[in-house]
Amino acid sequence: MTPDEQKKAAATAAIEHIPVGCIIGVGTGSTANYFIDELAKIKHKIDGAVASSDTTAKRLKSHNIEVLDLNNIDDLPVYVDGADEITEHLHMTKGGGGALTREKIVAAVARKFICIADQTKLVKMLGNFPLPIEVIPMARSYVAREIALLGGQPALRQNFVTDNGNVILDVHSLQILNPIEMEEKLNQITGIVTNGLFAHRAADVLLLGSDNDVRTITLQ
Repeated sequence: MTPDEQKKAAATAAIEHIPVGCIIGVGTGSTANYFIDELAKIKHKIDGAVASSDTTAKRLKSHNIEVLDLNNIDDLPVYVDGADEITEHLHMTKGGGGALTREKIVAAVARKFICIADQTKLVKMLGNFPLPIEVIPMARSYVAREIALLGGQPALRQNFVTDNGNVILDVHSLQILNPIEMEEKLNQITGIVTNGLFAHRAADVLLLGSDNDVRTITLQ
């Protein structure tokens, strides 16, 4: 199967994990889009969705799936999203689409986080994909200097503003030997809204599309 076919297969497999009569958290990106299209087929079985971006909200609404405000939700049983990189420990790099802050918020609320991905996203160590970091605009230069001290090479994502009105620094050449520790270090830099490491709140389940089928990986 092609990577797109693997993404679609993983998205289809995720439908089996969706409880009836609940609200679903939905991520952002090409793989999440496949999931939204599959979710539309069972929309009569769910009570609505929480979107992690304006783009996701628009796609959900195009399928006549009700989009709800997270602040009005008491319980979010499951969140489904893709990843730019993920390890077998289910630590992830996310934010290639620029929605990392809202994705991290929805993931934090959800009781279960299901990651859907094609097999190219599974890596032994995070860091080959540039790490996205959402930054308050006035702090961009300061944050870039602090990241350089950690060994990273930050580059401003050109002509891009997040749904929150901030900018993205994509950090290259950052060695991420301990994702939890690196996530904590980055969070201490003033001016960073959030970073694209999902290690403290890792996925609970990875549905990984491969050449022949969909592998299910969970933490033992």
